[in-house]
Amino acid sequence: MVEKLKSGELAFAAEDIDAPENHPRNLFVWRANLLGCSAKGHEYFLKHLVGAQNGVMQEGVEGKNSKEIKWREKSPVGKLDLMVDINFRLNSTGAYSDIVLPTATWYEKADLNTTDMHPFVHPLGKAVDPGWEARSDWQIFRAIAKRFSELAETHLGTRKDVVALPMQHDTPMALAQPLGQVKDWKRGECEPVPGKTLPLLKVVERDYPNTYKKYSSLGPLMNKLGNNIKGLDWNTDVEIEQLAEMNGVIKEEGISKGRPSLEEDIAVCDTVLRMAPETCGEVAHKSWSALSKKTGIDHSHLYEGRHEEKITYHDIVAQPRKIITAPTWSGIESEKVSYNAGYTNIHEHIPFRTLTGRAHFYLDHEWMLDFGEGLCCYRPPHDLKAHKNLPRELAGKLKGKKTLTLNWITPHSKWGIHSTYQDNLRMLTLFRGGPYFWVAEDDAKSIGLKDNDWVEAVNANGATVARVVVSQRVPRGMALMYHAQEKNVNVPGSNTTGKRGGILNSVTKVIIKPTNMIGGYAQLSYAFNYYGTVGCQRDEHVIVHKIEDADIDWLERPLTPEREAQLNPPGIKN
Repeated sequence: MVEKLKSGELAFAAEDIDAPENHPRNLFVWRANLLGCSAKGHEYFLKHLVGAQNGVMQEGVEGKNSKEIKWREKSPVGKLDLMVDINFRLNSTGAYSDIVLPTATWYEKADLNTTDMHPFVHPLGKAVDPGWEARSDWQIFRAIAKRFSELAETHLGTRKDVVALPMQHDTPMALAQPLGQVKDWKRGECEPVPGKTLPLLKVVERDYPNTYKKYSSLGPLMNKLGNNIKGLDWNTDVEIEQLAEMNGVIKEEGISKGRPSLEEDIAVCDTVLRMAPETCGEVAHKSWSALSKKTGIDHSHLYEGRHEEKITYHDIVAQPRKIITAPTWSGIESEKVSYNAGYTNIHEHIPFRTLTGRAHFYLDHEWMLDFGEGLCCYRPPHDLKAHKNLPRELAGKLKGKKTLTLNWITPHSKWGIHSTYQDNLRMLTLFRGGPYFWVAEDDAKSIGLKDNDWVEAVNANGATVARVVVSQRVPRGMALMYHAQEKNVNVPGSNTTGKRGGILNSVTKVIIKPTNMIGGYAQLSYAFNYYGTVGCQRDEHVIVHKIEDADIDWLERPLTPEREAQLNPPGIKN
């Protein structure tokens, strides 16, 4: 495979993203709002992923001159064949899904909850049965796994997959790029070597008919390899024996026979609690001992007096329990010291997980230096031109109006909740119902805006209609729309797109920052939820103009076949 990649006979899917064989076809969304507050570029998601009505004004041609990514003149519309949403909230994702599975809400299921706001682990203890056909998340996936396994017997069988893995943090691969110098095998600067100059290439066996049996039992790799976190490994044989006694074992013939059961929700909760150093004293002892071998320092005083604790699900149903200090994190649980990151690095002399073992302010990777970011620095917004690349017809409509060009940001919710009931009386008492965004008093005055006027924010990515909040707390030049505002309550149609309103992400688009793609260099190495590419959308600008009350269109007329078939805004063909 390495030779084929080198010769060009084989390529990565990312090199031809729009090829039909590289499209995602089936998508299960679990408890997330993928198409709403998570979709930085909401209208593009609607167009290209779902194939639904959208407000994309103009497709960018930024990638047309790319030398490594194949450019296709006509971008695909509606890549997905099936989207399933598992969510009890009424949000954008459910509105566009093919299937919405009824799922248990809070206190209708056995589940665990933690937060960085307090040091306790506590349950969502089942107070009532879920309504009608609703099931817990675990049982929904269990039912899908069971039926899938039955179909896989005749349709799929066992297959082998080649998977590309990144060079991950806390592994020897974090030293893959000495001195932070990047050599590109595609340009002939070096040989492609998996794990050094190329992602790791692993053959994975997909035993599809046994999906259900693997899902509903604790697998043998926990015996063979033990548990691992952040470069620490420890044996789990004792905990697996205890779980077999607590939860029972699988008795059915097959690969899972004799393994601890994960069939029921509480069994899964207890498995997590027994395997985690935060909730099992013996595991805390093993994980800290593994770290002590590396540091040469005895850290046992950090979990002193809690070695024998074994927190179970029924324990936390009776009373939430404080977690045990674990090497997973760099803070400690103490009555005398408030929790803060980096405490153990300083007071326990545990090296920071960096190139030098110390906290870093300077990054000498050549990409960071090329971008002028060896040290923290201010970066002014990039001109992404989204507010300039408007269709000629729309630009003509805006010509005679008083407009503002503002930087668009979407901070976390204020006076809002992620819920079907975001418009209940209590929430409406806190703030006005329906969508809104904030602008500065001086900016509002310049185009005659008053608090609570209807306004439209528009650029090439889409359009959003909302009420305006005029406030002295917002700096000039900025429009601020809090996230998780859906288009299901008090949202009129957009005069620009002819579609229902838009949301906070209708005028944004994901931009990838190249330095986020550094890998194989100490702390600049990929790990899940640690370091990797993120969606950047803070540099977007919008054109804001007032909509008179008489011009508000609530779209309260029959949906004709012509209107339903019109996916794009008026005048937009591709």
